[in-house]
Amino acid sequence: MNPIFADLPTTVFEVMSRLARETGAVNLGQGFPDDPGPQDVREKAAEAVISGWNQYPPMMGTPELRQAVATHYARHQGLTIDPDQEVMVTSGATEALAGALFSLIEPGDEVVLFQPMYDAYLPLVLRAGGVPRFVTLKPPHWRFTEEDLAAAFSPRTRVVLFNNPLNPAGTIFPREDLELIGRYCERFGATVISDEVWEHVVFDGATHLSVLAIDSLRERSVKIGSAGKIFSLTGWKVGLVVAAPAIMKVLAKAHQFLTFTTPPNLQTAVAYGLAKELGYFQGMRADLQRSRDLFHKGLVSAGFEVLPSAATYFINVDLASAGITDDVAFCRTLVTDHGVAAIPVSAFYAVTPVTSVVRFCFAKKDATLNSALDRLAKVFPRAAA
Repeated sequence: MNPIFADLPTTVFEVMSRLARETGAVNLGQGFPDDPGPQDVREKAAEAVISGWNQYPPMMGTPELRQAVATHYARHQGLTIDPDQEVMVTSGATEALAGALFSLIEPGDEVVLFQPMYDAYLPLVLRAGGVPRFVTLKPPHWRFTEEDLAAAFSPRTRVVLFNNPLNPAGTIFPREDLELIGRYCERFGATVISDEVWEHVVFDGATHLSVLAIDSLRERSVKIGSAGKIFSLTGWKVGLVVAAPAIMKVLAKAHQFLTFTTPPNLQTAVAYGLAKELGYFQGMRADLQRSRDLFHKGLVSAGFEVLPSAATYFINVDLASAGITDDVAFCRTLVTDHGVAAIPVSAFYAVTPVTSVVRFCFAKKDATLNSALDRLAKVFPRAAA
């Protein structure tokens, strides 16, 4: 057995979901909406199964979808992308992440990781033979400094794995942070793998800024998007990859020997969805922002210290002011005694974790959120009174 995977413990995500099932708790731990997703996009996928092509599509993705990706990012992010040389479709963003790491690093190369981080990052880096170097982010702002990068970069740095907007923190990094990363990547000859799956799930009038919009990073970055996140269809697993031709040639080789292709009916539906009018995307964000605001207000009324959430499906509370510094124990008690499942943010760290922050998913129906809030109001009863 490969020890990198064989020795991994059961994740806290599975533990909390299992406890939620066993106890009948409201599950705000898992990061997916309880909405089925846009009906017209789903109908396009169903129609394509019946009347469309169901054999192998082109390895790089259907021409229709690759063109749709380029057009979509031009409309929404002002990017100029060659659909023939700079776009690839993968079976999910996680496949894209794995393929990029397998393509860009050799054993012993160093990879800069920003923690808290998506739980797949570190195992994939290790499996590719990479040596992790961590930049540790802390609440409430989750920002990094030039000193942080100076400590993490070295002559062996080959890749920076960056998530913007950041899950689980719900943070959007500003242009100056991306430009700072660009300066360090130029200095050390590193490539950025930019996980931008939350690019459309941003609030309060914000617009997403891709690494590809930063001059110093345009030719040394891999941008990864997710149709599942864009359309709240997380089970579809359709990844959207953009990179300069010299990088894409190598990414394509890894993709060829991982999944090779992605279901053609889903590609047809995603191409249709990416061309939807601006109002769809604005409405999707407005609906999620309303849910965020509803849940934020309820958490404050229940006595929680709520951290800002500028993006993603998630909102965090910091329990330190309540004297709670064991987020794992708190989450176990929360699910067993109060009937709400959440995720301890320490699970997103590899070293020196923040241990007082808990993440909730607010991408749920009002009835689900209100049921959870009724239960959460009993956690700090005097504060809620």
